[in-house]
Amino acid sequence: MLKLPALCGAALLCLALSKGDAQTVDSAVSKAASFPARLLGRIHQKIANLNSQLTSQTESYLSKMARREEKMRQKLARVDSAGAASLFGASAQKYAGLEQRMRTDSGGQRKSYSGIYPAYLDSLQGSMRFLQQNPTMLSKSNAGTMTQLQGANSELQTLQTRMGDADAVKNFLQQRKQQIAAYMAQHTGEAGLLSGGYAGMNQGVYYYSQQLRQYEESWTSPDALEQKALTALNRVPAFQTFMKENSMLGGLFHLPGNYGSPQGLSGLQTKDQIGELIKGQVGGSGAGGSGASAGGAGMAALQSNLQNAQSQVENAQNKVSQLGAGNGNMDLPDFKPNDQKTKTFWKRLEYGANFQTTHNNYYFPMVTDFGASLGYKLGHNNVIGVGASYKLGWGNGIQHISFSNQGVGLRSFLQIGIKGSFSATGGFEYNYTTPFASFQNLKQLQDWTKSGLIGVTKTISLKNRVFKKTSVSLLWDFLSYQQVPQTQPFLFRIGYTF
Repeated sequence: MLKLPALCGAALLCLALSKGDAQTVDSAVSKAASFPARLLGRIHQKIANLNSQLTSQTESYLSKMARREEKMRQKLARVDSAGAASLFGASAQKYAGLEQRMRTDSGGQRKSYSGIYPAYLDSLQGSMRFLQQNPTMLSKSNAGTMTQLQGANSELQTLQTRMGDADAVKNFLQQRKQQIAAYMAQHTGEAGLLSGGYAGMNQGVYYYSQQLRQYEESWTSPDALEQKALTALNRVPAFQTFMKENSMLGGLFHLPGNYGSPQGLSGLQTKDQIGELIKGQVGGSGAGGSGASAGGAGMAALQSNLQNAQSQVENAQNKVSQLGAGNGNMDLPDFKPNDQKTKTFWKRLEYGANFQTTHNNYYFPMVTDFGASLGYKLGHNNVIGVGASYKLGWGNGIQHISFSNQGVGLRSFLQIGIKGSFSATGGFEYNYTTPFASFQNLKQLQDWTKSGLIGVTKTISLKNRVFKKTSVSLLWDFLSYQQVPQTQPFLFRIGYTF
């Protein structure tokens, strides 16, 4: 009689354990299935914007290159009509064809990707295809959600195709540059006619390559919400199997279905077996020594060679890093490139804040001038911008603290890099230096004074999440001598860039 309760208890325990495992699996699937509906619209818009930017940038470069080649053709045709026809005869049609292809190619079939392996793009594209085949995993499986999913997947397919088309454009531009360079080398008399256009073409090819690299790098780091969603989906066994069979990486290496399992490792040599084989190859008896000592010497020699090889690989990697990371088709410039050239307008903006003080005595500042600026980066160390300032009065001493409005200012500035972290700085300012109680007083234009500033700025880079760099400026106001009463001729400002 005791056996029946025991069997029932065991059955209930097994059922509870199996139910717990099922709940664990269901929980993981639920977490994975809850994210796509919230992200599909954002992903769709993000990819659509990138497609639009990539297409417009490529068309712009192609149009500029076509006009540059046409100017070179016209110059060369005056002295060598046959050479101009041979070198530039079909280029206009090729440029037009590439523009049309970039504008209309939406990726009718899946194409292979060349260059750096885009892990994030691969995962995202695999997720979209997996969800299309498994619509029940969508948190809101309705017509609108499925439409968003199809749109996102279509944009991803178009993006992969456009990236391949852009890579073909880059290769074509590099070929055209090489062909023109070869003609100039063979016809030195006409090289002067093409040198200006060729120099501009060389810069255009370099900047377009950098632009493509930035687009590729934009898909290497998903935001926090996308990362969380992809991580949750990756816990689903069905998705793992799908990615092994359908991802770019899986298609490249043809991973077997039993990859990583004991069955998949059957027949492969172990690490110990390979070690014994190496010892047998580098060991053995030698002249004047035992087999064991010779084997030890052989292993030492092998380790030394491996260390030398690793050192050479690291040196090569450092050199490549200095030239700039990217795919194997790096186009090294023969000019000093502008690292801001390929950035968008918004990414070239620089926000800053600065302050300066006017001392009434040794212990206490009478007025502090707080300023804010908005700069546009023309180059690595070249910035032009505008700003505004507010003058806060503190009183006449530590015993007489009194806050007051001492004035405001409007600023413009230009900063040009000289050497290293030093820059030449200039600017023009309008300052209202009269205490005021109401902003209505600022309308009196006769109370505003002019300042012309020139000086030197020292920039210090900071490893800070908020402040990117600190600047210290010493400025001379050459218009201060015209003011009545005369204003302070030398200014010392400390600024911070965000």
